[in-house]
Amino acid sequence: MENLEIGQHLSSYYRHKKVFITGHTGFKGSWLTATLHLFGATVKGYALAPDYKNGLYELLQPYKVTHSIIADIRDKARLTEELLDFQPDYVFHLAAQPLVRRSYEIPAETFDVNVTGTANLLEAVNMLPGKCTVIVITTDKVYENREKDILYNEEDVLGGYDPYSASKACAELVVNSFRNSFFNPAQFNKHKKAIASVRAGNVIGGGDWSRDRIIPDIVRALQQEKTIEVRNPSAVRPWQHVLEPIGGYLLLAGLLHEQPQKYSAAYNFGPLPDDHLTVKELVQLAIASWGSGEWKDVSDPAQVHEAGLLKLDIGRARTILGWQPSWKATQAIQHTIDWYKQPVAVQAKYAFQQINSYFGL
Repeated sequence: MENLEIGQHLSSYYRHKKVFITGHTGFKGSWLTATLHLFGATVKGYALAPDYKNGLYELLQPYKVTHSIIADIRDKARLTEELLDFQPDYVFHLAAQPLVRRSYEIPAETFDVNVTGTANLLEAVNMLPGKCTVIVITTDKVYENREKDILYNEEDVLGGYDPYSASKACAELVVNSFRNSFFNPAQFNKHKKAIASVRAGNVIGGGDWSRDRIIPDIVRALQQEKTIEVRNPSAVRPWQHVLEPIGGYLLLAGLLHEQPQKYSAAYNFGPLPDDHLTVKELVQLAIASWGSGEWKDVSDPAQVHEAGLLKLDIGRARTILGWQPSWKATQAIQHTIDWYKQPVAVQAKYAFQQINSYFGL
């Protein structure tokens, strides 16, 4: 199924449905919220306040796309209260400490947010009296990375060199435990809860100003007419535009809601096997899209470890869900830079235009 065809199905899944999103103030959460708004869902978000200015969440505020609760995922009592008060049809769990390099600075907090926070949410979901479908978003970095030119699939061993990656692998174990213990598909008629986890590649797009992420670093340097400093130019990543995995998440959740016993599993979302680029290639394409700029290699042998080679096998999502990426990496980079080139006053409107274009609305 092409992504444009998927767009025709999503409105029927989400129109007039209640969707609870943790981490809605973040980069990916903001795009998910905006997309669900266009599909006619009622969205309630639960997250910390954004830690940067002019991110997409802030820009979307005049459009009233969500009822927003600013609170910590580790506040179990508040989280449970807000979830039970809303009685959602769907839950998308994105709240996390999402940065690899940051996880070296706050390792214990990273595990607390990403692991305990996930358990807090799922325990609250278990208290819901009615039917609910849950998608837990982790990362492509949950696998034990052997730094080989292979495609990791959902049955490969979980691991994680750095605290962030390891914490997300632990979150996957939490999901599996709750699936077995409380949300077992074989007993769905009793508990009425369905759960799946999703592992996306390196996601890019407008509205992200996080530190230590390649696109925000590139754009900040280009805007200031400074040389872009690149840490790992030879590293290979599964780059994809943020709307690619969001389309996959929404399709999976809709199918899971209809057939919980069939679709309750883990799924990779990433580019096609021949569409993985190096950081250097990404930077060069971004500069070309911007129209000017220079970069330099600032790799340091003493810097903290970051994966050098990572590729995903998306065969399960393609064969079971009928999903596949719609934009190649080059297009994803172009659409991302196009967003940042817009005046701030129209960036939210431009995001809606990109969503409409992607889903054929």
